[in-house]
Amino acid sequence: MLRPVVVGLDGSPESFTAANWAAHEAQRRQLPLNLVHAWLWRTGELPAPDSEDTVRHWAQRILRDAEKELSGRYPDLPVTAEHVSTTAVTALLERAEGAEMLVLGSRGLSALTGFLLGSVGQRVLARATCPVVMVRANERSAAERPGDEVVVALQNLKEAPAPLLDFAFAAASARGATLRAVHVCKLPSSDYGYGLGAAPVGYLNGDLEGRVNRDLERALGPWREKYPRVTVERTIDLAFVAGAVLRATAEAGLLVVGRRAHRSVPGTHIGPVTHAVLHHSTVPVAVVPHD
Repeated sequence: MLRPVVVGLDGSPESFTAANWAAHEAQRRQLPLNLVHAWLWRTGELPAPDSEDTVRHWAQRILRDAEKELSGRYPDLPVTAEHVSTTAVTALLERAEGAEMLVLGSRGLSALTGFLLGSVGQRVLARATCPVVMVRANERSAAERPGDEVVVALQNLKEAPAPLLDFAFAAASARGATLRAVHVCKLPSSDYGYGLGAAPVGYLNGDLEGRVNRDLERALGPWREKYPRVTVERTIDLAFVAGAVLRATAEAGLLVVGRRAHRSVPGTHIGPVTHAVLHHSTVPVAVVPHD
């Protein structure tokens, strides 16, 4: 059974942009699309006796309008729509269990501030069992440019997460795009200071570059074999991790980052690099959970 691409709709322009991105992605991957709108009714919240009917009417209209528009744009795409009488977080996390990915819209205040994550987005990102793609309502999200790359950020090359690389390679394969693997080397600071000029002799020479290249190629090797048609470029940088990753997205249509799954730890923790990237990215960001 095919796992669907699930998108959360709340009636905002951002969620409709996310729905269009999700529909395009589902079509690329030949997967069904599932539109979800969640609302929780509690007796006494609204005084009018017909308030529940009003809320239900608008929920159905949001889904109906989105389904009609997307079916017109993507006539061969299987689209289903459902509204659920529960909280948005509960509904989305439940559907993430059986989804290929979950797609959410996010409001950005400017090119500098990037994504503005609400409480729903933060909680879903921190707890979803499938990749979550945050789509910002801008031109980069609305239409990927020809030649746009898929960028994947790799931190620990010795233990490169399989779910992260599989998602990134699959995304590049579906687009016919180049995959750019970005790894940032951390310079030692306690003994040699923070500046590049303070690094020990030989630390920034070909020995380091060769070792990192070998580690990166070893991490990518199994996925090159699985996706032989995907062209891979490598970027090795010496900088702050989030800054280097964001610089690499200048020619990107999608950025893929990892999130270590903390199944026993409640809350909204997603990691400092992922948080920084989400805050500043101007392109859609896929956050992939892994052990």
